[in-house]
Amino acid sequence: MLPTAARLTKNQDFRLVVRRGRRAGRPRLVVHVLRPDQYRARRASGEATPEAQANTAPTRDSTPSTRVGFVVSKAVGIAVVRHRVARRLRHLMRDRLPDLPAGTLVVVRALPPAADASSRELGADIDAALKKLRVRLPDGPDGS
Repeated sequence: MLPTAARLTKNQDFRLVVRRGRRAGRPRLVVHVLRPDQYRARRASGEATPEAQANTAPTRDSTPSTRVGFVVSKAVGIAVVRHRVARRLRHLMRDRLPDLPAGTLVVVRALPPAADASSRELGADIDAALKKLRVRLPDGPDGS
């Protein structure tokens, strides 16, 4: 299960990541990534940043957490199939969270071929997309 602090839940955050972030398409999914340095400039302009919206309670650790959201539309399949795909993607991203820079926002959008894909294939697509976007930390499993 993905920790609550690692979930992207607000519609505005999804929109921000998809519109302002970079994306990498794969056969079964599209990964959108917005790095912290890309949205910190918004703070100077007076706009609300995702980190300000997410951290409503004061904490000792002021570093923003990496958060992930998923989009699995009806085009992927019936509800049972969509939920299965979402569960697989959540599990795969949970294992990759430590490899991403703190404060990174990620949206994973499943495409219809994801319905028939195995977890291994989905994981390979996620890894390839993250590698293409160059967001994994150097000590990550991809060795970049």
